[in-house]
Amino acid sequence: MENLVNMQNSFGGAFHGKKVFLTGHTGFKGAWLAEWLLSFGAKVTGYSLLTNTKPSLFEQLELRKRLAHIEGDIRDSAKLSKALHAAKPDFVFHLAAQAIVRESYFKPAETFDINAMGTVHVLDALRSYKNPCAAVFVTTDKCYENREWVYGYREEDKLGGHDPYSASKAAAEIIIHSYRSSFFQNHAVKIASARAGNVIGGGDWAKDRIIPDCIRALQKKQPIPVRNKIATRPWQHVLEPLSGYLWLAATLANPKFSKATPQLIASAFNFGPGHESNRTVTELVAEVLKHWPGKWEDKSDPKAVHEAKLLQLATDKAHALLGWSPVWNFSEAIEETIVWYRDSAKAKSPDEFQVQTLFQINQYSEKAHSLNLAWTK
Repeated sequence: MENLVNMQNSFGGAFHGKKVFLTGHTGFKGAWLAEWLLSFGAKVTGYSLLTNTKPSLFEQLELRKRLAHIEGDIRDSAKLSKALHAAKPDFVFHLAAQAIVRESYFKPAETFDINAMGTVHVLDALRSYKNPCAAVFVTTDKCYENREWVYGYREEDKLGGHDPYSASKAAAEIIIHSYRSSFFQNHAVKIASARAGNVIGGGDWAKDRIIPDCIRALQKKQPIPVRNKIATRPWQHVLEPLSGYLWLAATLANPKFSKATPQLIASAFNFGPGHESNRTVTELVAEVLKHWPGKWEDKSDPKAVHEAKLLQLATDKAHALLGWSPVWNFSEAIEETIVWYRDSAKAKSPDEFQVQTLFQINQYSEKAHSLNLAWTK
């Protein structure tokens, strides 16, 4: 942990002492992002409903006591706007969402309400905000019309979505583009969107996600249930897209971090792993079992709801305009994920969870620095 303090200068020191409004801070990705922001000395206000997973990383890290926690529904536009304006943020990260594909089949209206109209409510709150602010809206790689291509989707490819979740995120992207074009061209607030997906990492306890399914089964010494073994995804550690979100926000706030024009930065960006990380679910589980021995069983259901078989992103734009690239390869991402679960199982206090989480952030940042990535300078 000795080198962690040096990492406060990451992202151009953009977040040190700054006010950040973060929706979805009680979720898996939101909790990791909150921890990273707090390590910079940022003053974080979180707005979200409590997660329904037990345990949850939010509770394990005891974030409720370490940031300004507001329990609120993203669909409550009045409460959301009041909270955002009261926080007087320099940065906004919108992560709150209904994020499970299979859940969207059972609750389609709710999924669209949260993911599409929730985005509208955040944008409307920012539309009446007068202070300089950089806002990053997080959607997903599933916002593209999936044609089962063997090559990655680019930011200009057609949006779409077979399932309600994917369609709701495509709708959110269209909404963001509309608001940016209509209201934020000459505004103190600058907005961009970030597309990433299939994120893995310690502290994810959600249902219907393969890594949490693996951990729950392994902890009980039961076979891992695998329902979609041939599906191929761009697996990436949670810190990969989060570094992209942070650097995109920092560059929105300070265009000197990029040679690109501010107009090009205020747009959509993909954040995904290298091509070698596009692996099947079977390959992912096999890699997990290298670090935590066990077995898996095929739970394929021919009557199961539709899920994409092949999906990957092209990240040329992020590399060219932001100088962003992934840091950990597929094997490293899996190993670090399993290490977190195994080591944190021994934790007896929130402090130990924080140490483990910050240690991995520091490891990731140190390797990024060795790769001479733009956000580490």
